[in-house]
Amino acid sequence: MDVFKVLSDKQRRDILVLLKNGPKNAGEIAYQMGLTPAALSYHLKQLKAADLITENKQKNFVYYKINTAVFDELISWTKQFVQPSAHLG
Repeated sequence: MDVFKVLSDKQRRDILVLLKNGPKNAGEIAYQMGLTPAALSYHLKQLKAADLITENKQKNFVYYKINTAVFDELISWTKQFVQPSAHLG
């Protein structure tokens, strides 16, 4: 799945912002985002397909967290487009 396509959706970006503070289960995410279980399931599926989040099962809950390795890769890739600032002197 194309990472940029997945990130183009504001709700998915908002889910990632929510997860930056640590893992959350689907119920916590749905409540804080005001999403129905079906809508949340769709967004989580897209985020998992792009490898932007991972899931970890603990007892009766599945916790989702950000896959920082993908973000590190994205940051490295985008750095090629940043021009070093010219120093006036």
